[in-house]
Amino acid sequence: MRGSRAEEFKEFAVGRSGSLFRSACLLTSGDAHLAEDLTQETLGRVYAQWGRVSKADNPAGYAQTILVRVFLTHQRRRSAAERPLGELPDSAAPPGGDPALRVALLGALARLAPKDRAVVVLRYWEDRSVEETADAMNVSSAAVRTRSVRALAQLREQLGGGIAEFAAS
Repeated sequence: MRGSRAEEFKEFAVGRSGSLFRSACLLTSGDAHLAEDLTQETLGRVYAQWGRVSKADNPAGYAQTILVRVFLTHQRRRSAAERPLGELPDSAAPPGGDPALRVALLGALARLAPKDRAVVVLRYWEDRSVEETADAMNVSSAAVRTRSVRALAQLREQLGGGIAEFAAS
């Protein structure tokens, strides 16, 4: 890759890595280490195709699509179900955040099927349209709508009326 293209990619990666990492954290239900791995793999794939990606109408959307596909590929692997056991280390709560709400939401997301979780993250976190979500996941618009309805019903069932308690605090 030539110097100017490398610099363009570096600028893109620095600007988008935070957003990609946040999305990856949501997709992985808070597993920061896996989210870092997915983000790095995504940026690696974008780098390999940077000549084509940089000419796209929406390079950020292209990278987000790659992230979702990398996540879904990872979920199909046998080792994706492995989870370390033990207690979480104590850490300071982020300023202005509600740790109980965060834990409840991440736990509820973790119990969704990977494709349902991807739909929720893309549609409601990334604020993508049904068509954009379908394109990112390589499925039909009807499949996205069906998964959205199912995933939201599962989240409501899991969180029940308790979510209002978290939001009111």
